[in-house]
Amino acid sequence: MGCSQSKEPKPKEQKSKKVKEDKPEKEPKKDKPETDKSAKKAEKAEGKTNFEPLSGVKDSVFDCIGDTPIVWLNRVPGEECGAKIAVKLESENPANSVKDRLGLAIIKDAEEKGLLTPGKSTIVEATSGNTGIALSMCGAARGYRVILTMPESMSIERRCMLRAYGAELVLTPAAKGMKGAINKAAKIVAETEGAINAKQFETPANAKIHEETTGPEIWKATEGNIDFFVAGVGTGGTITGVSRFLKAKGSNCTIVGVEPAESAVLSGGAPGPHKIQGIGAGFKPDILEMDLVSEVVAIPQADAMEMGVRMPKEEGLMVGISSGAIVQAAIQVGSRPENKGKTIVAMIPSFGERYLSTAMFADLKSTCEQLPVCSEEECS
Repeated sequence: MGCSQSKEPKPKEQKSKKVKEDKPEKEPKKDKPETDKSAKKAEKAEGKTNFEPLSGVKDSVFDCIGDTPIVWLNRVPGEECGAKIAVKLESENPANSVKDRLGLAIIKDAEEKGLLTPGKSTIVEATSGNTGIALSMCGAARGYRVILTMPESMSIERRCMLRAYGAELVLTPAAKGMKGAINKAAKIVAETEGAINAKQFETPANAKIHEETTGPEIWKATEGNIDFFVAGVGTGGTITGVSRFLKAKGSNCTIVGVEPAESAVLSGGAPGPHKIQGIGAGFKPDILEMDLVSEVVAIPQADAMEMGVRMPKEEGLMVGISSGAIVQAAIQVGSRPENKGKTIVAMIPSFGERYLSTAMFADLKSTCEQLPVCSEEECS
């Protein structure tokens, strides 16, 4: 029996190993500085974007506030008015009122002082409507909780606007006026952790924003040719701030304040209920500098509403009740013989749509509700 011969295994061919070239070692990923991370987080809370800047695109709603147009009145002044009257349309602000400037000013001032933290803090304010709407808008863009107190006599549109922006609303008795709303706001601040009281009637930021923006805008638009400035007096911020600027420019412009005849406190009368929302608080606000005001004109609420109704029909400008009072006062001043040829700039504080449920448009509302409907045959 023969034995099988064992075959020797073939030696394995050794594959030549490729010599790897030395590559530079990758640097470990560096963590972005905490400051960068916190800055981005803060920007997000403030409603800022990280988009590439475009020249025609605003960063936020804040950048849409101010720089409102000024237009001539061509029909409502009438032949008896020898002066030229121009109106500054603060109704063109994003929340449709002059108070948008104040809402922005209050929030920026509080943030600079470290009193507000975006996404955490609460803003409380007593308002007749427009300041509350402005704070609600700005608060929504910044991520703040907003609680507002407001007399029950203010329009339903204002209530809806405030709630639409996410604000909480507390109504106070109409008989207590703005003082009642102010007192309630103070109590809410005392009971709410992390809350600040905006205090529009007291904060220096109120007049300051008009001195820094509204006044210069008027000066630029009129090229310094302004003989009278007419504004309603609510908090006193607009008339005080604009007057400061005009006086600093060396202007001899006459400053005219407007208040309701039914609550002519600045003219020496007693406070009383009235329907001109936004002016005539029933007391002299702390920030109002009466030494800058040359004259105060008291306008009856009926006259204010009549002018408010005429403005959209004759000028194409939809305005509020206080705007009607201000335009009426401007026409009175412009109709004086000695003011023939003079230039008057009057403020239009707010847009008229939020007053459709008020007495000013009662006839209009009734007419619209009773409009006939054509038959189906006529529409076929």
